[in-house]
Amino acid sequence: MPQPGNLSQGSGVPMVTTTEQYDAYPYPARDPADEARRLVVGSPSRPAEMDHFLWGGRRDWSRPLRVLVAGGGSGDGTVQLAQLLTDAKRPYEITYLDLSTSARKIAEARVAARGLSGVSFLTGSLLDAPEFGTFDYIDCCGVLHHLPEPAEGFAALRAACDPEGGMGMMVYAPHGRSGVYPLQEAFGILLAGLPPEQRLARAREILERIPEGHPFQTNPRLVDHRASDAGFYDLLLHGQDRAFDVASLLDVLGRTGWEFVSFCQPGLYEPARLTGAPHDLPRGEAMAVAEKLRGTLKVHVAYVAPTAREVATGRSLAAIPHLGAPARKLAEVVAKGRTVPVKIEGETISLALPHAAAPALAQIDGRRTLREIADRAGVEVLEFGGLWAKVEAAFAPWGLLHYSGVLRR
Repeated sequence: MPQPGNLSQGSGVPMVTTTEQYDAYPYPARDPADEARRLVVGSPSRPAEMDHFLWGGRRDWSRPLRVLVAGGGSGDGTVQLAQLLTDAKRPYEITYLDLSTSARKIAEARVAARGLSGVSFLTGSLLDAPEFGTFDYIDCCGVLHHLPEPAEGFAALRAACDPEGGMGMMVYAPHGRSGVYPLQEAFGILLAGLPPEQRLARAREILERIPEGHPFQTNPRLVDHRASDAGFYDLLLHGQDRAFDVASLLDVLGRTGWEFVSFCQPGLYEPARLTGAPHDLPRGEAMAVAEKLRGTLKVHVAYVAPTAREVATGRSLAAIPHLGAPARKLAEVVAKGRTVPVKIEGETISLALPHAAAPALAQIDGRRTLREIADRAGVEVLEFGGLWAKVEAAFAPWGLLHYSGVLRR
């Protein structure tokens, strides 16, 4: 039987292939002219975040980073990595790989618009990734869940990853996409055989008639169909799309040789934050339970590696912290005794920090070590350790604190 979200057409009429879809509607919709005014940044594949989860915050950034962007689409991951590493003056070699020539042209134009170098472009399948050697880091976002056999993709990327390297990945999650898959299946049957442009026009007409009580209409987290034609097509007309819950994701990782390291926002996967009570569940089961309790996750964004890894912490005063918000602004809020509001998955979480943490927060610049921060803040080392533990406990679960020397010269 097809997996949930996978379309099979009994009419014998060929369906629009994934390559045909992305040639018609490169995703996400991007205009190279916009590179002059903004950089699209997100998780995974921010260098400090990569270092934090994959190399304990201790990577030697003087060594060139060899990167594969597997299924690069219109270029978000490629542009982000190339620009951030260029800004940090760190050497890199990035290989972009995608089946869609239309998407590749947009990605190439975006890289050219920024005057970035060190990026090579290939047209092909990520299943062929091992043919290009091994890589220190692999970015694979929004791709594996579109393969007929996702496990083959996980295995191919594992073969292409250096034993000391790792991968930042994103796959769809089922509960936050409630309503998507019934519509995908219905549109797949009703619009079989039509070219992409006609499928899109007809699907838009039909969607206008879908009852208000349909799960899709009542799911406030589904917005891509309003953003662009490419977003509508990718969300509701994709011919090959399956979601992974936590249990199935951990299963396929284990079967294909990957070690799970961490989700980028691990606090979302801690059931105690929702139950208000401690538990003794194994890690995998706890994360699966939290996903079910939360019920809103549309995607899983995570770091995985060929070998087990220890995530960076501030236990060493040589660690270099990076904050996910302007340090001085955070320090001002904390100094006034106010909580720090953080919006995560549609909810606002208030983070409380002791007033005494404000001077230390103000010294964080992504270059200073914790010892240097303590000295500049005028905090004695023993006192600083307890204070910093509270900062880490507040920020790290939400992806707002990482450790890395990528900016230190």
